[in-house]
Amino acid sequence: MKKILLTILTIGILAFLAYWGTEMYQFADGVKKEAVRLENFKLEKKIQDGDIIFQTSKSSQSKAIQLATNSKYSHMGIIYENDEEYFVYEAVQPVKLTPLAEWINRGENGHYVIKRLVNADQVLTSSTLTKMKQFGEQFKGKPYDIYFEWSDDKIYCSELVWKIYKQAADIEIGQLEQLSDFDLSNDIVKAKMKERYGDNIPMDEKVISPAAMFESDRLTTIEVK
Repeated sequence: MKKILLTILTIGILAFLAYWGTEMYQFADGVKKEAVRLENFKLEKKIQDGDIIFQTSKSSQSKAIQLATNSKYSHMGIIYENDEEYFVYEAVQPVKLTPLAEWINRGENGHYVIKRLVNADQVLTSSTLTKMKQFGEQFKGKPYDIYFEWSDDKIYCSELVWKIYKQAADIEIGQLEQLSDFDLSNDIVKAKMKERYGDNIPMDEKVISPAAMFESDRLTTIEVK
């Protein structure tokens, strides 16, 4: 009889602990989701259509880009507002719109920097923003350009943002460079260049880097996390 009572008591305790654990997990998960929701809400109050966002990518080429350009930022995109929701138009594989929260979470440690044209209020009118989105549509679905060529057949992240601003707003954000302008001395950079180009590195290829756009005096910082 005692063994039966002990078994029933043990089962009851285990059931209670399982229930309690589930409730605590759901509670903690709910708290986390609410915190994320509030953080996103606060962010959306600060940003505007056409803002530019930077992050440190976790991609295989990210470290090489950071070393070559002497910058922690290796990926970027344009923030667009559609039906009161925010997305990042970015050149990945392929070029696409990505929900803002998803884009942020994909970066290293969730860190990002958002910048805006210094004179955005005068330049980024509704008609200009419409032109930016219309021009950018031609790149949607195109593959990511691992060779960083200046053609429009394939496209990389900073090239996408630079060309959209140049074509739609006639603004050049960041100084165009050549591959030869970057620091290619690090072994990580050398290995990535060898992987991509073999022995025929196009040193005179026109390039725009996330670093050059990040440092542009045409932009002002809006938010850092």
